[in-house]
Amino acid sequence: MSRTKSAPSIIVIKLGTSSIVHEETHQPLLSTLSSVVETVVHLRKQGHKVVLVSSGAIGVGLRRMNITSRPKSLSGTQALAAIGQGRLIALYDELFGHLEQPIAQVLLTRGDISDRTRYLNAVNTLNELLSMGVVPIVNENDTISVSEIKFGDNDTLSAITSSMIHADYLFLLTDVDGLYTANPRKDSKAKQIEVVTSISAIRSQVSTTTLGSSLGTGGMETKIIAAEIATGAGVTTVITSSRRPENIFAILEYHDLLKSTASSSEPSNEETSIPLTRPPHTVFMPSLVPMRDLKAWTSHTLFPAGSVVIDSGAHRVLSKRESGGRLLAAGVIGVMGAFASGQAVRIVIRVSHEETDVLSAQSSRPASPRRLSPIAMETLSRSSSSGNLETNKSLNVEAASPQFSDHDVIEVGRGLAMYNYAQISRVRGLNSSQLAQVLGYADSEYVVENITIRVPPRSTSEK
Repeated sequence: MSRTKSAPSIIVIKLGTSSIVHEETHQPLLSTLSSVVETVVHLRKQGHKVVLVSSGAIGVGLRRMNITSRPKSLSGTQALAAIGQGRLIALYDELFGHLEQPIAQVLLTRGDISDRTRYLNAVNTLNELLSMGVVPIVNENDTISVSEIKFGDNDTLSAITSSMIHADYLFLLTDVDGLYTANPRKDSKAKQIEVVTSISAIRSQVSTTTLGSSLGTGGMETKIIAAEIATGAGVTTVITSSRRPENIFAILEYHDLLKSTASSSEPSNEETSIPLTRPPHTVFMPSLVPMRDLKAWTSHTLFPAGSVVIDSGAHRVLSKRESGGRLLAAGVIGVMGAFASGQAVRIVIRVSHEETDVLSAQSSRPASPRRLSPIAMETLSRSSSSGNLETNKSLNVEAASPQFSDHDVIEVGRGLAMYNYAQISRVRGLNSSQLAQVLGYADSEYVVENITIRVPPRSTSEK
């Protein structure tokens, strides 16, 4: 079957558990897997570089051990992941091997890429595999993942992988052919949304209550979150059906033609000038100003160790590109939790309880932990910014800083702390020229940098 060759791109394809194994029998869905493998190989022949993000290890493990349902215990789930991962990658190796396509297994946890050096090593490995003509098959390392270092679902993992390698496209293959205003299986009036330009706006227009399968962890909400991450990094994100993965060719061709039509100097009606039939899918358009790598890493791969509470004025300033994503001490009104210099922190604002529900709908991130892990405590003790420990011991943070709870604040962004929690508490509200006087030194005039604001200011009033 001849296909029009589209412009070479870096493509990430995410395949969920429900597309890999049968929900009840846990038998591998060989027809779907074979179609995906053939699609990937043909994409490679067209000059594209392809990464496959695949779930399914636990489902395959269930089949191998003849267990009917996913265990409730963490250790049971991890054991099944260990059993199934080897068999899953062997299945992929056999299918790709028939077409003489080499593959590589890449297992990640959020902990693996929370360290900047390890993150860059993962990026370099993926890029080297792609340059060698290999198809990396990425999955979360469920055998060792715990809640604090889990991506949560492979939709999120695929979006972060797309950001890491600066992909052009992310294809989320699922059991429906796009994003609908309601569950199309239950509501005959559900309409497919073809193009999404604003994810915050689309949340109020669609129902995301469609849950993932009993084997998987995702659903439509996780795909919207993944699209938010990927499009923020400049990646065009597509939701389409896993039953016809060959539609990827038509989708690529369709959007290539859209781009060429839009860039043509001759005025034309876009709808009438495109001869192709639009293949069924939903496309999330990429941000016109993608986050640079360090901001994307800070915003999406790091687990926040604490929070910095800012006033509404600082929120407005940080929402502007001119701020450079840097927070002055003058805009800080408090801190939450214990964190070291260099760790990721949530940027939060105080809100009234009436406003919390509205802002929470815009913020899809989980709350940060209230205490440091032993590793983080070790980092804190070694941090150059935590500096003079005797000075830190003399601080009375509890008395000096107002106390906030998660009920009092809402997350609006994330960034990297330039000082530890005690030091930021000491200089809150002060002019940056006073930092050296109060702390005895000043490595930076900013207390938090590389901030990405995800929730824009509203007409909020502080309590």
